[in-house]
Amino acid sequence: MAPPQNCPDDWHQPLRHVRAGELSAETAQTAGMSRREAISATTVGSQRLWMGETRVPPHTGSGDHHHGDSETAIHVLRGHPVFVFAEHGEEVRLQTGPGDYVFVPPYTPHREENLSDEEAVVLIARSSQEAIVVALPSLTPQGGGADD
Repeated sequence: MAPPQNCPDDWHQPLRHVRAGELSAETAQTAGMSRREAISATTVGSQRLWMGETRVPPHTGSGDHHHGDSETAIHVLRGHPVFVFAEHGEEVRLQTGPGDYVFVPPYTPHREENLSDEEAVVLIARSSQEAIVVALPSLTPQGGGADD
């Protein structure tokens, strides 16, 4: 992306401000959760970064999915979401709370669950400027989809 015409060089590009009420739901979604983008190619012209938030209502879980070749970093803002993935054919459940961080490697099938009575809200950052979401029928190859 070239610097705006009024910028003398790449070192003097303007900062971009996305207000909380301006996040866009016009991004890839997963059943059982609401994903909103804040920083992306669409919203601010980012080239290598995507950032947004996900909300999971009480007593809800997302569908199984992965995020392609993107690395994903998650920071729990509110609630106690559970992140579920498979290891050696068995489900592993990461119980989290406010202030915790979770790293999701590329192509790793997972899902989020919120078993509590309060909404779970997490901040997401990805190494791609687009929100890649690939829905899967299962977390494991035996379930018929983790290798999609």
